[in-house]
Amino acid sequence: MPHAHHASVESVWISVALSFVAIVYLRQWLRVAWLVPHVVKGWRALSFFVGLLLVWVGLGSPLSHLDHDLLTVHMVQHLLLMTLAPPLILLGAPLKLLPQRPVQRQRLVELIARPLSSAPTRRVGHMLLHPAAGWIGATAALVVWHIPAVLVLGLRSEMWHGIEQASFLLTGLLFWWPVVEPSQNALKWPEWSILLYLFLATLPCDILSGFLVFCDRVVYPVYLSSPQSFGLSALEDQQCAGALMWTCVTIVYLIAGAVFAARLLSPRWSPDYLILQSESQAIAVAHRGEQSMEAV
Repeated sequence: MPHAHHASVESVWISVALSFVAIVYLRQWLRVAWLVPHVVKGWRALSFFVGLLLVWVGLGSPLSHLDHDLLTVHMVQHLLLMTLAPPLILLGAPLKLLPQRPVQRQRLVELIARPLSSAPTRRVGHMLLHPAAGWIGATAALVVWHIPAVLVLGLRSEMWHGIEQASFLLTGLLFWWPVVEPSQNALKWPEWSILLYLFLATLPCDILSGFLVFCDRVVYPVYLSSPQSFGLSALEDQQCAGALMWTCVTIVYLIAGAVFAARLLSPRWSPDYLILQSESQAIAVAHRGEQSMEAV
């Protein structure tokens, strides 16, 4: 009962926080879209909101309360926070909606933008957005949190459970940034290397999921004492979790690789490419327009 009560309170706070982020994004997107239409297209804004919804499903929905009982639910959380939500959030281009210069009567947005635009933050950001940092961070989060002793620590400690979930989301965002926003990577890796990047990222997932599927014993004994929800034994639950990871990661990475390959093969002078390249300039125009309107 205490765990259920704490989970309910945590769900409320998570729902409030995500709602706040959604409102701030929508407000700023409407301001920019009003001044410069199609700068951040509607499908990108929708992608951002879907990504936030998936984060809520993983952290604040009733489904998240079952991760202590089923390894499969734990795996669903992991996939939502690391594999599905981050690319959708990044496709929403939230950083492009932040003003480049202080704007009157937008104190909240300016409060968010100011620390992100500082020189130290930019230097740290350049290091963290390096593809190697994203790959190592995501792989480390995957491996470390699925070590039996560490996984049990996350299940028994609310603090460590929160750290685990936060690390999944943060490393997921870092991992997907070079894929979704390769042109903004200051270190300028060859574009084709992102395909290798995605392929190498599947290897740790394949090893872990294959081990869970084919292992003939329960790797995480903590689930032996859990109620057999949905008629699954602990071993069947483990195999289901491994198969889910194997399937989901393979499909998502194949889709991402196919989209990226198509983008590489598309002509550089295509309209879509020119639109993407001009978004930054259009954003700057939008912010200058905001300043002019505020001055009037």
